[in-house]
Amino acid sequence: MIGHGPRRGMGREVERASDTRRTLFRLIAYLRPFRVHLLLVGLFVLASTFLSVLAPRLIGEAVDVISRFVNHEIQADPARGALGHTMLLLLGAYVGVWVANLGSFYVMTIVGQNALYELRAHIFAKIQALSLNFFDQHPAGDLMSRLANDTDVINHVLGVGLTRLVSSALLLVGILIAMVALNWRLALLSFTVLPAMFFTTIFFSRRARRAFRRTRQTISGVSAELEENIAGVKVAQAFSREDENLEEFRQVSAANRDANVSAESITAAFSPTLDVLSTIGIALVVGYGGYLALSNLVTIGVIVAFLQYVRRFFEPVRAISVIWASLQSAIAGAERIFELLDTPSAIVDAPGAVELPTIVGRVAFENVCFEYRPEEPVLQDVSLVAEPGQTVALVGPTGTGKTTMINLIGRFYDVCGGQVTVDGYDVRQVTLASLRSQMGIVLQDTFLFSGTVMENIRYGRLDASDEEVIEAAKLSNAHDFVTRLPDGYQTELTEQASNLSQGQRQLISIARAVLANPRILILDEATSSVDTRTELLNQEALRGLLQGRTSFVIAHRLSTIRNADRVLFIQNGRIVERGTHKDLLTKQGAYYELYMSQFRREVEGERVNCGN
Repeated sequence: MIGHGPRRGMGREVERASDTRRTLFRLIAYLRPFRVHLLLVGLFVLASTFLSVLAPRLIGEAVDVISRFVNHEIQADPARGALGHTMLLLLGAYVGVWVANLGSFYVMTIVGQNALYELRAHIFAKIQALSLNFFDQHPAGDLMSRLANDTDVINHVLGVGLTRLVSSALLLVGILIAMVALNWRLALLSFTVLPAMFFTTIFFSRRARRAFRRTRQTISGVSAELEENIAGVKVAQAFSREDENLEEFRQVSAANRDANVSAESITAAFSPTLDVLSTIGIALVVGYGGYLALSNLVTIGVIVAFLQYVRRFFEPVRAISVIWASLQSAIAGAERIFELLDTPSAIVDAPGAVELPTIVGRVAFENVCFEYRPEEPVLQDVSLVAEPGQTVALVGPTGTGKTTMINLIGRFYDVCGGQVTVDGYDVRQVTLASLRSQMGIVLQDTFLFSGTVMENIRYGRLDASDEEVIEAAKLSNAHDFVTRLPDGYQTELTEQASNLSQGQRQLISIARAVLANPRILILDEATSSVDTRTELLNQEALRGLLQGRTSFVIAHRLSTIRNADRVLFIQNGRIVERGTHKDLLTKQGAYYELYMSQFRREVEGERVNCGN
């Protein structure tokens, strides 16, 4: 039954950052290929900082010119000239700031988007390379959340956010220098609020980081729950589970809501705290600056310029606080992304792995043992040899290890004991690409990609011509129904190929395997979802496909494996019977009982149909 999101990792405690600085440096490393662009951004930022620091000084000079004219210290014409010159410089400074900021943000947006593009590509490549046991333990929604949601919060920081952070920091330094140069007494008085700001930033940032980690985890749970319920909506409706699933989704969504409220509350409290401190700083400057002006120790222009600096001084501080909050969210998302990127794949090419040459198809299991979980064996001491061109049928009750055996041939999992060899090569000592490129697999749960029918069949061999694709469809008996589709082989498949029946999807999957022309062929209930007439046609087509290939066939309909060269009856992870179909019937053992039970059901079904 679907809808188990709240029980899947939602109760885990928030992980503590192992190395936040390392995470940040790894994130910034994605910007290294764009050094030239970053140099240009740096020049823009320096220009913007210089002009921004110059502007208050020019305003102070303009005020002093006016004050001197009012006090009759300067004549009207010289005052107008000096004031006009200062205003032109001030206008030029503001225009320069606008141009520099526009240039830096534009270039940094390009850099950030390209870095994000590379990051997403690395995540996707990693997901493609991870072994199946990873996906057995991680829901698809969680992985989608890391690729979409976590990269989205990084997007702002890598682009505009990082530029604003650097420019604000440089502006802060520039203003500090300008304030000291203008009047060191007023500067020192203004700096008295800096320690309070520093400790306030540390206090809020630590709590914000923990809160934002929680938001990244909970949004992952929402994505996982949503993905699962969309995939299983038919089952939910069939069992009238809509209300229960809605309640479970509400629980997952509520956890995300509460996490976001907590994170935003911390962020919201940070900015007003800085506002209070900045107001205190301005009040100190006004009070002490007024005293100095009344004592004729400074000019009015200096006081006005200094107030401009103090006001501008707290602007980058507030900007840094806002960006810092975004940075905490980005770091939390980056931690989850790098956790995924650092996950080792259980199945990789061994050091010194060799290319598997063109094979003849001899497959051997030598005392193979396997377990998904420790101390829970799935296969125990399994030994068999499939000679080139033989068809080996695997039968037995559900859950006895049949599918596990064929997964070991393609090395989707590694054995826990013994070895699996192909033409004498241990599959662990050859490259995965050279092994799997010589195998064809048709699964019970067929998967077709978005695209046309032609493209899905060609997935078996990308360089195949249209004529070869059509010939493969004919051999698998898919050609007739494909030509009846609205656009034939160019018919676009909907999501999960829902515009085709399950049987039609299996036929296309078989055609894909035919086109691949593998030396080893694996059929896992490949005809389980087709009607009886189509199954007979498929059996005829598959006989031609199996000719000369080593084939492993899993089938619960025992009538489909009568012509197999060898039949293996698997029970409790062991091969308990082996031989031809006729040999096993003669023995009247486990295979005989299973076959006769199916035969009786078929006969009884025919009698019922005749009675109707």
